[in-house]
Order: sequence, then C-alpha cells, then structure tokens
Amino acid sequence: VQAQHDAMAEAYRNTGVKVHYIEPEGEPSPNQMFAADLFFMTPEGAILARPASTVRTGEERWVARRLAELGVPIIRSVRGTGTFEGADAMWIDPTTVILGRGLRTNDEGAAQVSSTLNEMGVDVIQVDLPVGTMHLMGTLRIISSDLAIAHPYRFAHRGAEALKARGIRVFYLPEEKNSVSYTAALNFVTLAPHEILMVGGNPIAQDFYENLGITCHAVEMDELRKAAGAIGCTSGILEREKI
Repeated sequence: VQAQHDAMAEAYRNTGVKVHYIEPEGEPSPNQMFAADLFFMTPEGAILARPASTVRTGEERWVARRLAELGVPIIRSVRGTGTFEGADAMWIDPTTVILGRGLRTNDEGAAQVSSTLNEMGVDVIQVDLPVGTMHLMGTLRIISSDLAIAHPYRFAHRGAEALKARGIRVFYLPEEKNSVSYTAALNFVTLAPHEILMVGGNPIAQDFYENLGITCHAVEMDELRKAAGAIGCTSGILEREKI
C-alpha cells in the first residue's frame, strides 16, 4: 500500500502537480489517507468536513492544522448534527456546485454547506444518492468545462439534467467485467482539461476515455483498493489553475 501510494504521489509530481501530506501526529488511522472526504475547497478557502463514520471522528482536525500551515483559510466547519464529507460535493462550473445527500452527508450537513456557498453567490444543486453509494464521487467525475463521466446506474437524473443544461456532455462508463474494478475506473482525478490520473488495470475504461480525447496516466492501485478507495479518494484538491 505504501509503495503504491508513493507511486501515485510521484505520478502527480511527474505531471506538474505539487503534493502535500496531512502528517498527523502519532499513529494515523487507516482511513486518514482518504483526504478527499475531509474538506471541500472553494475560491475563498476550505469547508472542513464532519465525517459521518464514527471511526473517522477527529480526522478533520489534522487536515485543519495542515491547511493552516499551508496558509489555506477555513471558511466553515460543519457542526452540530450535520455530517458532510468532501467527496459528496464538486464544482460543475465557477458558480455551481452539485452536492450529494446520502450515507455520508445528511440534510443538516448539506444545509450548512449550501448556506456557505450561497453566501458566496454559488448555486447548489442537491441530489439524493442511491442506497449502496458511499459518495457522489462514485457516481460522477468532471473532465472539463464541457465533459463529464458518470456511473450509468447511480448518477441521479436531476444531476444529469443540471449538467446538460450547462452545456456539459455526460458520457456513461461502459461495463467492464474483466477489470480490477468497475467502480475503480471512475475513481480518477482530473489533472487538466481532458487529462486524468486513473487506476491501472481497467483497459476498457481507458480505451473509452482515450476515444473521448482524454489523456490517461495509469498507476497500479490493487493493494490500496483493498481499503475500498483509490486515487480520487486519497486526493484532496487544494488549488487549480484557472484556464
């Protein structure tokens, strides 16, 4: 797992991405590596998550400390009865966020995050996630300002309508029986418009992406995936260049 995590970080660096580590004190919890769940970035700063899973309680404080060290403002910390995880939210354009409600983000958490984003002039489209889906990230990934990849059985129809209304073409991942994992093929990170870092061992998905004009960088994740996550889950995005 450590070797594959190191290889993923190196793949980021090789494509010009700067990598930071959370660096908690003492023995970190196994789930700490899933950094995408622990905050959500906005142009004004980070919204700190409040994990729904009790075994992850407190992980957000190490992210808060690291963000402060990096000079990243924290504009909100979800509190009270609210739960929210960063993998349940994503930007679909500069003024619109899609937010998933379900296993890890409840109504109160969604309301707190939506309120903060609304104050920034951002529209929030809330969609319900089906039973068995952990995060919105497992149903949708944005490739560019006009292209997205979605899960054919889990992505909400309301979300698909919102994307299409904004000129974003939605393509659905083809089934891939002889692969590392069907869902792992969607667990990628967009490095730049039409360029991704993805899990190796998914040839049908990679061909599908490349036929859409997407440049793919693949790294092996078979050991890391035994913890039920992959590249997207382990990567909290701090900043992107405006293109």
